[in-house]
Amino acid sequence: MNNKSRLVAGKATPRGAYPHVKRVGDFIFISGTSSRLPDNTFAGVHKVDEMGTMHFDIKEQTRAVLENIKDYLATEGATMADVVDVTSFLVNMNDFAGYNQVYAEYFNKETGPTRTTVAVHQLPHPHLVVEIKAMAYKPFGSNQ
Repeated sequence: MNNKSRLVAGKATPRGAYPHVKRVGDFIFISGTSSRLPDNTFAGVHKVDEMGTMHFDIKEQTRAVLENIKDYLATEGATMADVVDVTSFLVNMNDFAGYNQVYAEYFNKETGPTRTTVAVHQLPHPHLVVEIKAMAYKPFGSNQ
């Protein structure tokens, strides 16, 4: 059985002992993914005033997360259409509508993956408001 892990070039380095992507046979697992950029800044974080007040844009962060996942899948010859399960973590459920709106740009309820969305107290960095992990099914060697 094919079993390999990979870090994806040009993406933020994981902050722990885990890969961006792990393939086990025909299944592809995507580690919890954030909007962190390779330079350690975050998409969807805007300084509002001279006092350093921060504004977090759930739509921008969700889009960045899903684009990262899309890029990770591509390293294994897979697309968002191959995603079969998603788990999303939101720091604030008041962000659900914005997150859900962007999510619907990538998936639909008729053909999209199963999904679980939960609220969490916090994520690994105070500028993160959403993190998503995913599992895809892409038979090894098919269009790879």
